[in-house]
Amino acid sequence: MISAETAHEHIRQCVQALPGVRVPLNNALGLCLVNAIVSDVDSPPFDKALLDGYAISVKDKSPTLRITEQVLAGGVPHHAVEPGTTIRVMTGAPIPDGADAVIKHEDVHQLKESLIQFPTKGVVEGGGIMSRGTSFHSGQEVLPAGKSLTPMDLALIAELGKAKVQVIPRPQVAVLATGNELVDVGRPVGPAQICNSNGPMLLALLESQCVKTTDLGIGRDDPEMLHQLVQQGLKADVLLITGGVSAGVMDLVPGVLEKLGVEKVFHKVRIKPGKPLWFGKQEKDGKSTYVFGMPVNPVSTLVSFELFVKPMLGMLGGRGYSTLSTMTGRLTDAKQYRGNRTTYFPCRILYDAHARDKMPVELLPWGGSADLAAMTRANALAIFPAGDYELPAGSEVEVLTLSSSNVI
Repeated sequence: MISAETAHEHIRQCVQALPGVRVPLNNALGLCLVNAIVSDVDSPPFDKALLDGYAISVKDKSPTLRITEQVLAGGVPHHAVEPGTTIRVMTGAPIPDGADAVIKHEDVHQLKESLIQFPTKGVVEGGGIMSRGTSFHSGQEVLPAGKSLTPMDLALIAELGKAKVQVIPRPQVAVLATGNELVDVGRPVGPAQICNSNGPMLLALLESQCVKTTDLGIGRDDPEMLHQLVQQGLKADVLLITGGVSAGVMDLVPGVLEKLGVEKVFHKVRIKPGKPLWFGKQEKDGKSTYVFGMPVNPVSTLVSFELFVKPMLGMLGGRGYSTLSTMTGRLTDAKQYRGNRTTYFPCRILYDAHARDKMPVELLPWGGSADLAAMTRANALAIFPAGDYELPAGSEVEVLTLSSSNVI
């Protein structure tokens, strides 16, 4: 059995980002750049008007200005601004030669259809103009390698005229639930049977991780059936298997994985819940597949996913291996702890806008790793290190917020 820290280190050393692919911009949201984006143009590519108004020369002291033309966004001026003249411009239009400011339409007194009075105040050189290259210049790096692309990033790349971009693709993740006791949701449940809750939970958790998923359904505790399903799952980049990884007679998954050439990296982590966690890697035909054998109980599966699967998916997708951040809260009630493993206890952070420092943390009634109902009320996990100790009410406690929950 290894510590959580050692498990993280093993995964970090084992996993590599997927090879980059070139995809259309519309398919790149949330994906990581393989290479930095360097502009080959200035932005804006010309001096442009920031508002609807009149392009003028600040030095021109003529009492009135004759309007010689109107330039719309996308249009090109045919005249220069000369003494005694102005050109009406719309937002985004190029600034005519001879002009060094744009006066807002509302600030101008129009004497005739083609004649305005020169404004006596509020005229500043450069006002109302966005100069060429203000945002960035040709040759400038505008997005770094490894950046997870946002809608604004995609807009910026589109501004550069690039229809495709080199990114790390979405990992393909297969999910397999195992156990003779499991029944597909919506099917009749017989004596001693339960509905498959791990499968839908994992698929939902994966939805937020920028991955593609394959549901392999339920595998019975039969070596031949498991062999076929696991073999199918190994075609993915990641295979998540729930159940069959403890030390019971019917815990067949490790043996099946070994026969299929999946090399065990570790088995069992010193945490509660989640102790039976199994992790391994298959290398075949130049392709790597990473396998997590997860405990059968749903809370154990959730904790294993949050602690280990999520950081691994980040690394696979090019975002690096980042363990989840924690915060410090204060217990609302006393807690007596006894245990030789670090425990992740369902709790609720009571967000309080008036709290001066650390938020109150309420521990929830919890019946153990099979108590899924408790997790529906939790928005975090309180972390209790191994040992025998008592914590009075108000004691500080480290908590891990759950991205899958409503934290308000």
